Amino acid sequence: MSVFPSNFLGTKRFASNLPESVKRVGAPVAVPNEYPGQNVDFNWALNYDGVTPLKKAAFRMIKPLDVKIAGLEPCKTTPLKVNAKTAKENMPEAGSEDLDFDTFDEVSQRTKDLLSLSDRLYCPEGHVPGTLTGVRIISNSSSLAPSILAYLDRAPKRDPPPSQSITAYILDGTDEDFKGYAIEEIVDKESGEERSVAAVVVVGKSPKLELVVAGLELCAEGLKEDEEARMKRAAEAEASKEKEE
Repeated sequence: MSVFPSNFLGTKRFASNLPESVKRVGAPVAVPNEYPGQNVDFNWALNYDGVTPLKKAAFRMIKPLDVKIAGLEPCKTTPLKVNAKTAKENMPEAGSEDLDFDTFDEVSQRTKDLLSLSDRLYCPEGHVPGTLTGVRIISNSSSLAPSILAYLDRAPKRDPPPSQSITAYILDGTDEDFKGYAIEEIVDKESGEERSVAAVVVVGKSPKLELVVAGLELCAEGLKEDEEARMKRAAEAEASKEKEE
């Protein structure tokens, strides 16, 4: 099937009779149809995060207007303060005694697959409050999305959408009940430097905002600790090198 519109050949023939000064503007090109919930660059970003919006309705939310565009009502309280102290005590980290990596990976993959099949995806983005740690939420919950966006600190919009330090997968309306987070160290493909990334998974019939926030804040704390540890190792290595010289 041709990617060009049905009248493309006729347009091309017509263009051949135009003056050279007009034709220098450039040949017509085919662009994909985009509309609210269907943005090619953002779909690629979600695909990189392991979720493919098969229903072509994934709403990136950075400001309250984005919430309205998604057909939802923005949270009236901004910034929204959330007390997640108790929830943090019940949020296990992968690799701990309460949650092994295999279980986390299994549930994480199943959650990504189910989110891919969701009719609509709501994806608030921002910073964990009081930090510059980037967050992307991928969820099918229309009730949680406005509150999560109101909780997050506003972050500048960047295009194409970059990967975030923390990605949270929140699945609503399922009999399965799961919560957990994981932090891992990776090597950045572009810079070649080591850095840490984190993932939060919360699944349930009606996931609580406090659990989501608990996962985000624990991840932010863990990422900060990892970065401080890397800086300390680098300083020690530099000091050792200077001593040898």
